[in-house]
Amino acid sequence: ACAPYRRLYLCNKNMENMDTNNNDGKAKHNLLLDVCLAAKYEGDSLKHYSEKLNLTYTDSPSQLCTELARSFADIGDIIRGRDLYSGNKGKKKKLDDSLKKIFGKIHGGLSMEKRSHYNGDADKNYSKLREDWWEANRLQVWKAITCDAPDDSKYFRGTCGNSAKTGTQARDKCRCPKTSGGKAGKGSGNVSIVPTYFDYVPQFLRWFEEWA
Repeated sequence: ACAPYRRLYLCNKNMENMDTNNNDGKAKHNLLLDVCLAAKYEGDSLKHYSEKLNLTYTDSPSQLCTELARSFADIGDIIRGRDLYSGNKGKKKKLDDSLKKIFGKIHGGLSMEKRSHYNGDADKNYSKLREDWWEANRLQVWKAITCDAPDDSKYFRGTCGNSAKTGTQARDKCRCPKTSGGKAGKGSGNVSIVPTYFDYVPQFLRWFEEWA
């Protein structure tokens, strides 16, 4: 699937300019900071674009929370080394090489017991570690990308709560209430405010749906 226009202009400068020459402790914390800053700028950009669209197409308002969820998922794919976008292969390779280097430092700072959990990664892509990092930090990234969303922003479907049948809509800055027990995605307990599971849907399928 061709990348949608939104992906072409994804605000990921902070990730592109990450400092890879630091120790494992700084690498770990700076990575989360840079990813959250990229998400915040992307969220702000989408908010302003959505406001312009709504002035033009008053009968079909833009679904800001859905757009935020799509970019959130694309950021997740970049972090996990799955991004299909090939518009600028040089920049893409540079960013992924930087991420590999940072995750290599994080891997090197783990205890031997924890490090053994990630054995079998012969190409040094650190795929398992990158997946676990995203799972552990997606809540913070969602908070960042929805930081500037209007207070009454609603997700397009009811995903807050423990049951698909009784799920309620995220109605506060595209976030489920912390007390809702929302378990979008894999059902991890630390993602209670994240209403979307787009980051667990293959990117090419999301892009097909977005074009449709």
